[in-house]
Amino acid sequence: MKVYKTEQIRNVALLGNAGSGKTTLAEAMLLEGGVINRKGEVTAKNTVSDFNPIEQEYGNSVFSSVLYAEYNDRKLNILDAPGMDDLSGGVASSLEVADMGLMLINTSAGVEAGTEAAFRLADAKHTPLTFVFNGLDHENANFESALEKCRSSYGNKVTVVQYPLETGPAFSSIIDVLKMKMYKYGKDGGQPQILDIPASENDKAAELQNQLFEMAAENDEALMERYFEEGSLTEEEVLKGMRIGIRQRDLFPVLCSCAKRSIGIGRLMQFIGEAGPAPHEMPMRKIVAGKEVTMSENENPSLFVFKTAIESHVGEITFFKMMSGKATESIDLVNINNGSKERLSQLFVTAGKNRVKVPEIVAGDLGCTVKLKDTKYNHTLSLKEAGTQYAPMEFPTPRHRVAVKAVSETDDEKVGEVLNRIKFEDPTYIIEYSKELRQLIVHNQGEYHMNVLKWFFDNVYKIDVDYKEPRIPYRETITKPSQADYRHKKQSGGAGQFGEVHMIIEPLEEGGTPKNAFILDGKEFKLSVRDTQEHLLTWGGKLLYCNCIVGGSIDGRFMPAILKGIMEKMEQGPLTGSYARDIIVYVYDGKMHPVDSNEISFKLAGRNAFSQAFKKANPKILEPIYDLEIWVPSERMGDVMSDLQGRRALIMGMGSEKGFEKISARVPLKEMNKYNTSLSSLTGGKGMFKMSFNAYEKVPADVQDALLKAYEAEQDEE
Repeated sequence: MKVYKTEQIRNVALLGNAGSGKTTLAEAMLLEGGVINRKGEVTAKNTVSDFNPIEQEYGNSVFSSVLYAEYNDRKLNILDAPGMDDLSGGVASSLEVADMGLMLINTSAGVEAGTEAAFRLADAKHTPLTFVFNGLDHENANFESALEKCRSSYGNKVTVVQYPLETGPAFSSIIDVLKMKMYKYGKDGGQPQILDIPASENDKAAELQNQLFEMAAENDEALMERYFEEGSLTEEEVLKGMRIGIRQRDLFPVLCSCAKRSIGIGRLMQFIGEAGPAPHEMPMRKIVAGKEVTMSENENPSLFVFKTAIESHVGEITFFKMMSGKATESIDLVNINNGSKERLSQLFVTAGKNRVKVPEIVAGDLGCTVKLKDTKYNHTLSLKEAGTQYAPMEFPTPRHRVAVKAVSETDDEKVGEVLNRIKFEDPTYIIEYSKELRQLIVHNQGEYHMNVLKWFFDNVYKIDVDYKEPRIPYRETITKPSQADYRHKKQSGGAGQFGEVHMIIEPLEEGGTPKNAFILDGKEFKLSVRDTQEHLLTWGGKLLYCNCIVGGSIDGRFMPAILKGIMEKMEQGPLTGSYARDIIVYVYDGKMHPVDSNEISFKLAGRNAFSQAFKKANPKILEPIYDLEIWVPSERMGDVMSDLQGRRALIMGMGSEKGFEKISARVPLKEMNKYNTSLSSLTGGKGMFKMSFNAYEKVPADVQDALLKAYEAEQDEE
């Protein structure tokens, strides 16, 4: 295969809703580019990109696929991204290395939920977009309606470069207002006849061409002056203005296709080569350490790993974007993230699972290698002396959580191994063993995302796994001061155990400091705080431990043991076994025995005194509250608001954003189980949301009563 220079490379991601035709378009582009000689079909399970068995069974992309095609002395790297919102990790990683996105619009449906989700990710990453109106041969295809919906959602940046002469089963001709020609295709697509525009379309085409010229000229002052003076521009001048507009996201061109019948594919690929940005024309990925470099073949070699996969009989495959310089076979680089040395013994470009060996890969190009020792996604390889390291990719935050456990205890270790293996390929799964909840929790994007995981357990690894709603990480605290004392005494022949501890506890408010006096149950306590230790708790909040012992009633060597007993009870709170937080403890008195007192005695005395005081201090359970942002169609606003009220949500604000209504709310985590499924049902699949932890707040009294009863029942069972 020819080695292309940086300026000849185009990296494009195929984006859009599931069913918009991304995989079929990829097949058509590979056929047009000579990579394959026969086009596969999704229904026949023989496409190049959807080669994974789960994708063939589900009938849609689950992972992103890296493909390539050659066309008009350009190399097009094509990233076929999943369309399901739950699988947005593949979209995010594709956009991290693509220099432009092709947003496929199903012209029977217009802007769909997956369109919105992909657009938001592209918008956040400032990725240029070209809209491809696909499926124009469908009997319900409506180009004008789809165009209106796109402009309503994304503004007048959406600019027509092509429009269909007719839609529906008779679709065969595309009017190109940049070329001012008509492309007429046969029944099975292929090479078109390039004809003059029919007289009946001249006025419409001329009007759309003027709109295109104006949009292109707005991006270059010299072009604008020329357009005003002469009223027209050459094709090359228009392309110059479009290239600038596309790069700056001031222009979203609209092209037409029917991927299934290979209509419009060659012209689309030509347009990508002419108007799409080359890698070196886009902003360089942020460098977080080491020597600054530019995307040039003349720089020191460095590459960024954006995807890792595991393939049977091959092992680990590492996909990368060459960020600077060039990589040649057997080049030695250093993993800047962990310091390990790596040799790229072989270099490949890929079309799905098919790999073509190449002698070198230059800056801006995508490639892969195999059998690296200690390198995965988000890692940088570069020369040791340069130390160049690139910023990691950012993935969508999890919106769904499930507790998993092997049905057979003998499979517990295997479950952990499988989860780590799957996370290696899909970093949007976040695996956490919660010591607090005593559960292995998988954080993921939604139920569909979780079903993918289940499929692998059932069909690949053959492990029976239980899936449960995770417990909630509640916290416990107190709301008023209280006092308790406890004597631990044990005599069993020989040396015994004796320790007595008197303590007062009170709530620790923000910025609070220890006090010197309390009145509790009509009795006054005066304290002399000799020493205060502040302990920042790993689960949040603080403990202030105050030594108020005077007169030697408890020897100083036993104070750490008392603290240890208190911490044990903080780790398993007296109410529900949840972590306790934000408490000041005053140990002010006690008793020792000259022979029987030891550390274990005072640890037990401290633990029990703390437990008794805690229960008398009007204890409260705290629950995690999350910030929630929801985007919904305006006509579904009422249904979504009613549902939120039933989830104990506090509405913080409302507004409009890019054609959607946006709701900001604060919701208890307990009420968010399977929310993505509920929102999808309420909004016909068009609602989207994201959530992030905010704070802990007290639960309502009725909820606390229910939690206490549930914990008591659980303890009785055990």
